[in-house]
Amino acid sequence: MGKRWNGRGRLVSARHRERQPAGARIRHVVHRLLPVLAAWALLVSVPGRAATLAAQSLDGGWQFRLAPGDTHAADHPAATRWLPATVPGTVQTDLLAAKLVPDPYLRDNEAKIQWVGLADWQYRTQFEVDAATLARRHVDLVFDGLDTFADVSLNGHRLLAADNMFRRWRVPAKAWLHAGANTLEVTLHSPIARLQPWLLKQPYALPGEFDSAFGDEPEGKQTANYVRKAAYQYGWDWGPRIVTEGIWKGVRLESWNTLRLADFHVAQRKVDADAARLQAQLRIASDLAGPARVTLRWRAPDGSTQSLMRKVALEAGDNQVSLPFQIAHPERWWPVGYGKPNLYDFHVDVALHGDVVASAGRRTGLRSVQLLRQKDRWGRSFAFVVNGVPIFAKGANVIPLDSFPNRVTTARIDAMLQSARDANMNMLRVWGGGYYPGDAFYAEADKLGLMVWQDFMFGGAITPYDRAFRDNVRVEAVQQVDRLRDHPSIVVWVGNNEVETAWESWDTSLDFQARQGKAESARVEQGMRELFDHTLRDVVATQSPGVPYWPSTPSSDYDGKANVLDDGDYHYWNVWSGKALPPTAYLDVTPRFQSEYGLQSFPAMATLRSVLAPSDLDIDSPVLRAHQKFDKGRGNRRLLMYVEREYGKPKDFASLVYLSQVMQAEGIQLAAEHLRASRPQSMGSLYWQLDDVWPGVTWSSIDYYGRWKALQYHARRFYAPLRVVAIRQRGVTHVSLVSDRTAAFDATLRVRVLDMDGKTLWEHTQPAHVAALASTPAGDYTDAQLLHGADPRRTVAVFELLDHGKPVSRHLVYFDDAKDLALPDPGLKAVLSADGRRVTVSARQLAREVWVDFGDTDPDARLSDNAFDLLPGESVTLHVHSTADPASLRRALTVRSLYGATVATP
Repeated sequence: MGKRWNGRGRLVSARHRERQPAGARIRHVVHRLLPVLAAWALLVSVPGRAATLAAQSLDGGWQFRLAPGDTHAADHPAATRWLPATVPGTVQTDLLAAKLVPDPYLRDNEAKIQWVGLADWQYRTQFEVDAATLARRHVDLVFDGLDTFADVSLNGHRLLAADNMFRRWRVPAKAWLHAGANTLEVTLHSPIARLQPWLLKQPYALPGEFDSAFGDEPEGKQTANYVRKAAYQYGWDWGPRIVTEGIWKGVRLESWNTLRLADFHVAQRKVDADAARLQAQLRIASDLAGPARVTLRWRAPDGSTQSLMRKVALEAGDNQVSLPFQIAHPERWWPVGYGKPNLYDFHVDVALHGDVVASAGRRTGLRSVQLLRQKDRWGRSFAFVVNGVPIFAKGANVIPLDSFPNRVTTARIDAMLQSARDANMNMLRVWGGGYYPGDAFYAEADKLGLMVWQDFMFGGAITPYDRAFRDNVRVEAVQQVDRLRDHPSIVVWVGNNEVETAWESWDTSLDFQARQGKAESARVEQGMRELFDHTLRDVVATQSPGVPYWPSTPSSDYDGKANVLDDGDYHYWNVWSGKALPPTAYLDVTPRFQSEYGLQSFPAMATLRSVLAPSDLDIDSPVLRAHQKFDKGRGNRRLLMYVEREYGKPKDFASLVYLSQVMQAEGIQLAAEHLRASRPQSMGSLYWQLDDVWPGVTWSSIDYYGRWKALQYHARRFYAPLRVVAIRQRGVTHVSLVSDRTAAFDATLRVRVLDMDGKTLWEHTQPAHVAALASTPAGDYTDAQLLHGADPRRTVAVFELLDHGKPVSRHLVYFDDAKDLALPDPGLKAVLSADGRRVTVSARQLAREVWVDFGDTDPDARLSDNAFDLLPGESVTLHVHSTADPASLRRALTVRSLYGATVATP
């Protein structure tokens, strides 16, 4: 006979139940059914609304102050009073709004805000709860983000102790709520003050990233390793140290009766041109067992709609509901340049007894993605394949747009992503030392067809190996992958930034291993392997199996050493960092996929003037050094060295700024074009970095205010779908025809050799077959073949790809270092149209790296092109996007080139 659980949690046999008196059995059944009947009565008493989720925002009405007893109160008494606060936000931005701290981006004010991240803070708000909310069976308090160590209490009852910036926190709150006014309090603890006393008692500190420049942590004793918080906020070599605290994402009450739709996901089992085999996956929390109806509707990119309905049986508790379905001949999502980034809209309703009680929607694109890892004559490939098409990844690395996440608007995100697409990029890497961007970032990337390489948030520090840390990360990873997995733009999840290679090759890690010995080093290494090779890999495989996982960047997927040329992805920093080699050293390495490399430059003069005083505009000024984070401010001297080595001594500071951008642009162009010309040996170029976190001296191609540097304009050309690449190395120019097109075509290659006054010295044309998705060698030319005895200092070679007689790509090759060229006065002229929307630039003689600017009148004016070369007698008309009036633009218009930018040498 079978056995069942009785109402008190004990096993009783059917025979025993049969011996019970009839009345007792009836009372027992009624007792068991009463809660069920009551719940169903509540469910049907409010038709159509019985279990619908209600959300009440709690973002308003907040106040903050220094926590009572905090040691900083004596020096900052004004911060001990309750002051208005903004949620989402940070303590630092609330103090800025209250004018209690200076702007840390101005001059050297960064030092004056350090105390904030060392203090504890209190936040509070009052909110009303109505009878309808309290009548519901469930009321949860939800924090989408707490930064980072936070104690939460409701009406004096402690509900939550948070310890992870990247997690959503949900706790039942109904028991502590009452009708009318309720008080919610959050105490935020300094992550440094919380962890430092513990860390100083440990036998060792794990190797970290950048030591504090402000003395708040002992050298080599970094607390950032041990907390799940954005690593860049502890300071990086391109940004300030501002250790934020705050309620950095939204807060709300969620209430419902019997059923909550916890998640809705459209899983893509197999997608090809013929069919998309999909599965609608729902996670439903239900108080009751019983039937439900699930209706799925979707709208295709062409506007057509379809739907399906299924009856399902719910169990009490958590339910995983799957609805398999198929879409014939799907309109697939494609990366930009390969087709339309088509998106489908899916909507699901869950109904009980005919009433819709829960709904959700998802917008997603249907596509397949593969990380191709095949052995070949160069080692093992590393290539992204989308919908069966191998894609050469062209793009850059993305860092947080601000030290304060709450200041990053959707408009700023959209502008950055549009700038990437405008520069012919198709991939951006979300770097692991920041934070997971909000939904708006990925939604816009989906729309633009930009692929996203998504790091998990580990910036390079060696991680703890304890189980509690790993379990905390696992919850974080599940939440983030679940949140983002319907975005077709995400084509890979990567375990970390540089943790693997740091452990293997960085001096700090090698010294640590030598000090701690083999046994403890093995435990640390095994902990990292468990986290990045198992925990995170398993999360992606379970939650988003259609997207590849890669354990670290750089890595060879634990096939061997990380950061090798013949396997996996590669970070190359011997140009600029390391050996400080010249940009020509980029030609000596050909990795399978170069996911980091970079050169620094100054931002625009207008950007520098926005945060510096005139007296600060000197390369050795302490304030300018404070805005240069590489090598403790010594990066400015390295930048000058790179400029002088390539171009000569700048004649003034403004010329240094200009030349730094030219050096960066030409150096990165050399690397990117070498990589593209090396296809399929190399299948990716992601330079460091696209954007800026503050107005500083960094590796970015777009500065903090969204202003394009010369590199961004160059990227538009060197990442163009069709590109004639001419690279001169050791006296030979190697020419390749690079095409991202999916169909081959016939064209013409034209080669002209000119003197700098415009005289044609030699010309040659030849037919060219441009292969699809390939780099096609088109010839090698020695200097002697091109120059025919001409003076290399006064000669330029022009390589052009012609399609039906029309130039589609042009590449100029010079025969000496820029500083040694005999550049003539180009006789540049720039004329603005009457309406201020066009500017025509002309040159009598060769002009190299022409830069058109409107100065402080409109530093945000965007030109259709800039940082370009003009041949003798050539003119070009540029489109101008500006909010300034034409007269002001005309007065401010300037144009310059390499000629006259340096001090003349005898």
